[in-house]
Amino acid sequence: MNFLRGVMGGPSAGPQPSGAETIQKLCDRVASSTLLDDRRDAVRALKSLSKKYRLEVGIQAMEHLIHVLQTDRSDSEIIGYALDTLYNVISNDLEEEEQEENLPKQVDDLGSQFTEIFIKQQENVTLLLTLVEEFDFHVRWPGVKLLTSLLKQQGPQVQQIILVSPMGVSRLMDLLADSREVIRNDGVLLLQQLTKSNAAIQKIVAFENAFERLLDIITEEGNSDGGIVVEDCLLLVQNLLKNNNSNQNFFKEGSYIQRMKPWFEVGDDNCGWSAQKVTNLHLMLQLVRVLVSPTNPPGATSSCQKAMFHCGLLQQLCTILMATGVPADILTETINTVSEVIRGCQMNQDYFASVNAPSNPPRPAIVVLLMSMVNERQPFVLRCAVLYCFQCFLYKNQKGQGEIVSTLLPSTIDGNSVSAGQLLCGGLFSTDSLSNWCAAVALAHALQENATLKEQLLRVQLATSIGNPPVSLLQQCTNILSQGSKVQTRVGLLMLLCTWLSNCSIAVTHFLHNPANVPFLTGQIAENLGEEEQLVQGLCALLLGISIYYNDNSLENYRKEKLKQLIEKRIGRENFIEKLGFISKHELYSRAAQKPQPSFSSPDHMMFDHEFTKLVKELEGVISKAIYKSSEEDKKEEEVKKTLEQHDNIVTHYKKVIREQDQELEELKQRINTLTSQNEQLQATVTQQVSQIQQHKDQYNLLKVQLGKDTQHHNSHSDTFQMNGIQTEEVSKLKEELEEWKTKHELLQGQLREKDSVIEKLKSSQLEIGTTEQSSQTSKSGGLEHNNELQKELEMLRSQIQLQSAEISKLQMENQKLQVMNTTADPVLGDSSARAANSSELEGRLEQEIKELKSEVKALSEEKESLKQHLDSSSSTVAILQDEKSKLQQEVAESKKEQDDLLVLLADQDQKLSALKIKLKDLGVPVEDEDDIESGDQGDEDEDGDEEEQD
Repeated sequence: MNFLRGVMGGPSAGPQPSGAETIQKLCDRVASSTLLDDRRDAVRALKSLSKKYRLEVGIQAMEHLIHVLQTDRSDSEIIGYALDTLYNVISNDLEEEEQEENLPKQVDDLGSQFTEIFIKQQENVTLLLTLVEEFDFHVRWPGVKLLTSLLKQQGPQVQQIILVSPMGVSRLMDLLADSREVIRNDGVLLLQQLTKSNAAIQKIVAFENAFERLLDIITEEGNSDGGIVVEDCLLLVQNLLKNNNSNQNFFKEGSYIQRMKPWFEVGDDNCGWSAQKVTNLHLMLQLVRVLVSPTNPPGATSSCQKAMFHCGLLQQLCTILMATGVPADILTETINTVSEVIRGCQMNQDYFASVNAPSNPPRPAIVVLLMSMVNERQPFVLRCAVLYCFQCFLYKNQKGQGEIVSTLLPSTIDGNSVSAGQLLCGGLFSTDSLSNWCAAVALAHALQENATLKEQLLRVQLATSIGNPPVSLLQQCTNILSQGSKVQTRVGLLMLLCTWLSNCSIAVTHFLHNPANVPFLTGQIAENLGEEEQLVQGLCALLLGISIYYNDNSLENYRKEKLKQLIEKRIGRENFIEKLGFISKHELYSRAAQKPQPSFSSPDHMMFDHEFTKLVKELEGVISKAIYKSSEEDKKEEEVKKTLEQHDNIVTHYKKVIREQDQELEELKQRINTLTSQNEQLQATVTQQVSQIQQHKDQYNLLKVQLGKDTQHHNSHSDTFQMNGIQTEEVSKLKEELEEWKTKHELLQGQLREKDSVIEKLKSSQLEIGTTEQSSQTSKSGGLEHNNELQKELEMLRSQIQLQSAEISKLQMENQKLQVMNTTADPVLGDSSARAANSSELEGRLEQEIKELKSEVKALSEEKESLKQHLDSSSSTVAILQDEKSKLQQEVAESKKEQDDLLVLLADQDQKLSALKIKLKDLGVPVEDEDDIESGDQGDEDEDGDEEEQD
């Protein structure tokens, strides 16, 4: 500590050491001290001296500081001091009060040299990446600042080291997730430097979820109302997207375009925009333009344009475009952004055509913008932006071109409102040369690659002054051209005429029909004028060349050959070709050919249009060849042109066919969509049916298991053939059982017939009863015996019929069960057509057999009913017989009683006879003996018995 006191300027008796000596002593202390505290104090002292003695500290202490970073990583404080010291040595961000006028160049060189020394050993950068991973604030923050400074000084070299370092870029991406805003914000600045002009690192950063994190930060900071952090994030996103097609596609596919819409939600009160908000919104608009830049691949640009329309971003931009109180530079950039969002995209162009300004009455946005373009009081950059917007609206937009030209035609002019065509004509013939040029270029874009509109524009008539007849627009343009107006006006009109006449023979004929036009052109080309007029001479040569090349020789005085001879006599072919070459050699031509957007430093430089440079490049060569061609070659060329015209007619025909086919395709697509929706509904129905079929399959499997158990119960272990779940063996068994029951039924019917005959016999024999009491008694007793037997047999028949009816009902139940199984069987067990045919055939046979079984069961039921009727009739007969039997029994009982009475009377008579005989014997009257009488009686009884037996 005593050493430090001496070094830091404590009281000393000797002379004070110089800065270099002090730094040397501190470096020795850092290198040789064994105590960490001493080394830490020495490094802290170097840090305090590093700003004032930057060169000395850098030369003497850099190696020692790097060694501290390598060896003392356990102490965050000394690491932080070392990183801060290195940052002060390498960084050029000196405080303003320390900067002198003659120092900036030396400072830049010094920082670059120290950076080169530091990164000479790649391990130093790798070590720095490792330190940046530390969470300690005193290590991470100075590490981030030092790495950012290295990238500023030697960007490509440090980028390459980080790129080859394992997980180098991924480590730095973690800075965006740091909860400490200071580190996060400096991390954004670090990534800005890291991603500059390095596509490989840009892709890695993008795929490390950079877009998601940066857009989250922008949203958290308040979008366009945020501070400088939003600006830094937007610059980083711009670095990742600009000229990087892969990242642009990733940005679009990740649906990040949709997240840009809230950036442009500007309120109604647009007063008092802060400078930071203007900067943020300007960068946001530039970011949109990066995604839809004309220099991007057409497919990528188109997909981004469609996404911007569908998410409402284009609508939001148009809202800003028509809003009031928007700063001029933001309005200009918004117009340029809308221009590129709609350029070449029919859907976006149609929407832009429908946008109206919030005025009373409402006017189309295009008309309002054109009013600004032809107004010389508007800022130059704003007028250029409006022209670019109009060009982008008409780019590959034949529908929009037709709408603009239609506002010039006599049948569609509305006197109550200002149209786009009227504004263009007004600007074309105004006293402001810039308005002339802008209107001419805008009208040329309305005719670009559209021969039909070039012909229609020939119908436009202009009223120049009261009392004079109207003149055509073409004639008025040539009149102004010949009046010797400003160069800018003449260049604009010549570009319009060249565009109008190119590839349109009818327009060329109209142009040549005016006898003053060709002499004016040849006179302009032949003169030797100043450097400013050379551009006009070149354009006049181009217009005359177009009049030759696209001439259909319909005018005798201005045929191709005569015009060539005129050039040869008055100008000379070589001179004509030289003047024609003035256009492409002009500096302003080269600038305009670079990009579609008109960007000029001043109005005087506004000479060429980008699309016109393409036309010049296309026609310059063919016109040069046409000038040198002979009449025979012209004839051949005409023949070729005729062939080409025929070919064009064929192409037109096929285009028409293609359009018709496109319409048919659209109709078919609609039908396909309808059928697709129907198919989806049917698919849903099929899915439900499949689930139902699965349930039926499950039921079928259960029934199959039950049928298997039944077959095992009946001891049928042989393999059987399945017909949709019904076994043929069971059907055959049922048939056999039916045959058995049929035979039993027939037997029962025979027995019934026999019993019926017996009953008939009984009835006939019953009629013969009553001849004698004896015979009646005997017949009654015999009838009773037969009746008893008949009753028993009837009971047996009843029991058999009941059994038979039970069996028949059982068969009916089995038949119904088989029918249910047949109906619940799976109708889609087979997929092949043969299997389906076999199953249908088997089902037909099965249905036939079931019908036969039903008919047999029906016949059996009918026979059962007849048997029941027979039983009822027989039971009624039995009842009658029982009544007769009871009557006979009563008669028999009465006859028995009479016989008893007779026997009693006979006994009394016998007693009386015997008493009388005794009395006669007593009286002496001769009487026969009892034996004789008994023998006589016995003989009588025998005779009576024989008679009875005979009976």
